[in-house]
Amino acid sequence: MSQRHDNTRIDHLLVADMVEPGSKVLDVGSDDGALLDILCNQRNVQGRGIELSQKGVNKCVARGLSVIQGDADQDLIYYPDDSFDYVILSQTIQATRNPKAVLEDLLRIGRKAIVSFPNFGHWRVRSDLMFRGRMPVNDYLPYSWYDTPNIHFCTVRDFVALCDETNATIEKAHGLKANGEGISFNAPWWFWNLYAEQAIFLLSRKEG
Repeated sequence: MSQRHDNTRIDHLLVADMVEPGSKVLDVGSDDGALLDILCNQRNVQGRGIELSQKGVNKCVARGLSVIQGDADQDLIYYPDDSFDYVILSQTIQATRNPKAVLEDLLRIGRKAIVSFPNFGHWRVRSDLMFRGRMPVNDYLPYSWYDTPNIHFCTVRDFVALCDETNATIEKAHGLKANGEGISFNAPWWFWNLYAEQAIFLLSRKEG
């Protein structure tokens, strides 16, 4: 993951910038709480989180964050409609068993949803498969094929198609290259698909 000199992840800062200060936020898949900590301390949000691993929950609680253990695939159904201003799923949708159902729950629970994920359509991924015949292992895909938590290999164009299927409106998006450089929102999706190593989408649901 691209980081600044102070080790803050650039994708976390971009996600935080999409959130209005003082909002009510649910962070799904909180990991160690780094993103939720930024949101609470820099955007002054009313932040809550759920995290699958007990180790991650413990790290979040050690930061003073309100995070409980939970599974995005099973537990989002218990949250009422419109109970948060933003629901965030950072670098997690590719690890869920049913990404479409999870995305539909995000858009139901929150007035807006923010989703980020690694892009498996990036040219380096294609190159590894074509010329080496191996699944890629790199900074933003650091796992071997046999121990990866990623069970759905999503590309930018796949996710855009999923947004259409779930009646989600793309309000804003960021594509990030390996060096942290951004890709213009006006660039065509095929360009994002080749050159963005990860992508971040701000979504809202279409009414009617």
